[in-house]
Amino acid sequence: MRPNEEMKLGLYLARTGYHEGAWRDPRVPTNGGLDIDHYARLTALAENAAFHFVFLADHQSVIDDHATIARVSRNDGFEPITLLSALSSRTQHIGLVATATTTYYQPYHLARLFASLDHLSRGRAAWNVVTSAIDSEALNFDGEKLPDHDSRYARAREFVEVVRGLWDTWQDDAFIRDKDSGIYADTTKVHLLNHRGTHFSVRGPLNSARPPQGHPVLVQAGASTAGIAFAAEVAEVVFTAEPSLDNGKRFYATLKEKTRAAGRDDNQVLVMPGIVPIVGRTKEEASDKLQRLQSYTHIDVQMGVADLWLGSVTNLRSINLDSLVPATLPLTNSIQSRQKLLVDLAVRQKLTWRQLIRLVSDSNGHLMVVGTPAEISSAMVETFDQHAADGFNVLPPIVPDGLKDFVELVIPELRRRGKFRSRYSGQTLRDNLGLNRPLNQFAQRTEPSERGIGVFASPA
Repeated sequence: MRPNEEMKLGLYLARTGYHEGAWRDPRVPTNGGLDIDHYARLTALAENAAFHFVFLADHQSVIDDHATIARVSRNDGFEPITLLSALSSRTQHIGLVATATTTYYQPYHLARLFASLDHLSRGRAAWNVVTSAIDSEALNFDGEKLPDHDSRYARAREFVEVVRGLWDTWQDDAFIRDKDSGIYADTTKVHLLNHRGTHFSVRGPLNSARPPQGHPVLVQAGASTAGIAFAAEVAEVVFTAEPSLDNGKRFYATLKEKTRAAGRDDNQVLVMPGIVPIVGRTKEEASDKLQRLQSYTHIDVQMGVADLWLGSVTNLRSINLDSLVPATLPLTNSIQSRQKLLVDLAVRQKLTWRQLIRLVSDSNGHLMVVGTPAEISSAMVETFDQHAADGFNVLPPIVPDGLKDFVELVIPELRRRGKFRSRYSGQTLRDNLGLNRPLNQFAQRTEPSERGIGVFASPA
């Protein structure tokens, strides 16, 4: 059983909104991608509504093809950890989730970055653990193509092991800072990691104190077979795409079962699918909002986005768009779970290529609800009550208006139904999500000795 019946909510922090056409709306700031005040206003809206966290996606390259790049708004923004570090000084309670790839970072580098963000925010940092999935990223790091899908997950698994070990190399009370004795750190409470693995060799210790949360919260978004296995081993929050209630229930049950099989408490892994809410005071008003966004979206953008999420294995510009989507596509080395989700959805609903391209442009395969606050709340509550979600990552189609609509109209309805909180309950992101603080893996391995005069203690 879940420990409580209140859902968790995150905000996907997009510069103009989640819909590809949002940037063309007159009410959207044209320079939002490089305006810290714009992000601060969005984050304040979420924090005032008691959202659990804001979430920043990221890539290590320009991901758009030549036909698309001129018409999209995503290529002039901030690097996530830099932006969230700035936002940490403008917020007090809300969690800060940054995406960083295990494919092209190094563990020591990333462990320092997230430890610093956790200290700056006083315990509100989270790492969205991803493997790079686009060949254009490889071209920026001395390669031509990505490593294969399973190899990327093997590296990710070892990467997370090393990072968590580095966060533990200083025990919580290692820094004494005793001016009278002249002892700043108790060296019996600092440990060498001495990791020797397939992908990494890392001595340690980290040159940063253990993060306030012990470890920043680990978020993960993979839903392929390899991704689910990885999530069951390491994730604490899983961000997934699932527009179907039945499939969502199966994913939820599978992940929880695999979590238990990995020897973990399944209440310590929160499933939070994305939802794109198009809010109107009437159904017609909501539909009009969606149609306006669709009118802003050029067909080149629609095709470019669809090609990306379908794994870049088809040439959509040479296909008869009024033909039905086939039951299978060539296997991609990119995001396999999203390709399968979209193809399965197209087959179930007997969609043409044109219809699927529009669907991907609108929602990228996430649950999209176009309706009144009551209708959107009902969809969320049903998904939550049917154990297809522990909460949601909210993807406003346009900002700030779409976020304001959700906060002012949907949040009160969720609270009326007893499904969402009205205030923060803890000091750290872990506290607010109901996640345990990890024990230091080295703390019980060393014998006590006189303070401050020991040597580095190596793991057994």
